[in-house]
Amino acid sequence: MNLSDKDKAYIWHPFTEMSDWCAEHHDPLVIDKGEGVYVFDKSGRKYIDGNSSIWTNLHGHNDRRINQAIIEQLNKIAHASFLGTTNQPAILLAEMLVNMFPNKILQRVFYSDDGSTAIECAMKVAIQYFQIIDQPQKKRFVSFDNAYHGDTFGASSIGGIDRFFSRFKDFIFPTVRLSCIDELKAVDAKEIAAVVIEPKVQGAAGIRLWPDGMLQEIRQWCDLNNVLLVLDEVMTGFGRTGKMFACEHEGVTPDLMCLAKGLSGGYLPLAVTMTTESIFKAFLGSKENTFYYGHSYSGNPLGSAAALASLRIFEEDRVLNKMGKKIECLKVGLKNLKIKNHAISDVRQCGLISGIEISQEFENIGSEVCYAARAYGLLTRSIGNVIVFMPPLAINEEQIHHSLDAIDEAINVVVS
Repeated sequence: MNLSDKDKAYIWHPFTEMSDWCAEHHDPLVIDKGEGVYVFDKSGRKYIDGNSSIWTNLHGHNDRRINQAIIEQLNKIAHASFLGTTNQPAILLAEMLVNMFPNKILQRVFYSDDGSTAIECAMKVAIQYFQIIDQPQKKRFVSFDNAYHGDTFGASSIGGIDRFFSRFKDFIFPTVRLSCIDELKAVDAKEIAAVVIEPKVQGAAGIRLWPDGMLQEIRQWCDLNNVLLVLDEVMTGFGRTGKMFACEHEGVTPDLMCLAKGLSGGYLPLAVTMTTESIFKAFLGSKENTFYYGHSYSGNPLGSAAALASLRIFEEDRVLNKMGKKIECLKVGLKNLKIKNHAISDVRQCGLISGIEISQEFENIGSEVCYAARAYGLLTRSIGNVIVFMPPLAINEEQIHHSLDAIDEAINVVVS
């Protein structure tokens, strides 16, 4: 058997209709290597990584500085338990993250493995926090329709995409699900522990943009009602929206923030849940208050070393300062694409996060368009009929134009 056949024989892929995947006619694309914004398959064909390898890669593939940081750490130790010991990369990374926020307001960093576990951590902190301060009735969460915050049971509880989570609805945490900010005003806050939201844009909803000012309104409501604000910046964090964190666009700081995906530059699994010193201190003083939660690879030195290198690249390459021209290039390109291609009903953008929605006249062709785009040198994915284009921050303007041309050509091929 070749590699594709072995994949179909042995592997169960995430979010994948495996009967289609394993069909005799399907030849899985085997990615062999990467360089900059490009990935290469086993035959040597190259593709622009138009979804940053599921929204993770920031500075391009095979960046020598991140590679070197991982190699140097690997030559020391690959992993050591974070239960009872600590390590230098995790300590320095926590310090760097804390210093990114005004007045070090998010001063404590809890390590985990991925976005789901970071959200799970935040939810458990919120519930236990209110138990400790003698408000145990506050154990419900507020989330929003079409939200995606991960796949563990806690994270699933606040998810709003029924096709992902409806089978498990009898086993999840009690949640108030809203469709818009106006509905928040009618929520009885007595039992609410936290509001959980992706700031500025919902990724898995098909790049759904929130109204300007919404995050500030939620922050004010939380403050008035003794409710914690949890921001899921797993997808939006680390420059994707044009600022280091999406919440900066509205000058809002949460009580808990979840970071993953781009945290390590897209190299290794690593996540953090950050919180305030006041919340942290509530857990001190007795064994009963101890936060009994953690993971085997928490604070992994390799992942932490990669993350440190990635954050230094932001400074060395002045990444955020260069984002403006790229964002404007994408904005103009999306506008022109919508005018040129009449099969496109809408385009949405926040920074280098964008969604190109195909008219419902052409039902469920998003995946076909993405497949067709490969012939034009672009690798990306769709959410329903929305083609998601979320490239590494390292992309240049010429590559943005090439990617949008590839989407245009692919749509035309499919609808013709």
